Amino acid sequence: MISATRFHDISVGHTVTGHESKCAHLHGHNYRVHFKIAPVEGETLDSIGRVIDFSVVKDRLCSWLERFWDHKFLIWREDPRCNALVAIDKGGVICVPFNPTAENMATYLLEKIGPTFLPPSVKLTEVKIEETYKCSVEASLDR
Repeated sequence: MISATRFHDISVGHTVTGHESKCAHLHGHNYRVHFKIAPVEGETLDSIGRVIDFSVVKDRLCSWLERFWDHKFLIWREDPRCNALVAIDKGGVICVPFNPTAENMATYLLEKIGPTFLPPSVKLTEVKIEETYKCSVEASLDR
């Protein structure tokens, strides 16, 4: 199988509801998000030999990150602090349908955002999120 990968850097604040340590506090990271894309079953490379033009990944997925997560604060909508934080910063606090761990963020991008925003000839097969230089997670369709 052949695939194409592009990464994008964003700065995001979050809190992990129920965390047993310091990640329960409001804090943030400079994330690096890697998108791995492959042709869907039965498809091949395009007429000039690409899985997808990297600019399409930028326009569809990296732009989504910029618009919805970059320089925002993610909090699970079930967190009791969610509404109070939104009231303080309506445009900057985003109540998400998951506890914003790197694992859940990667899964959301893989399962919801990729299928919605990529052309039908390709699929997002893996999302890797580097939360720090030492710590990363990967969500994959083949696992």
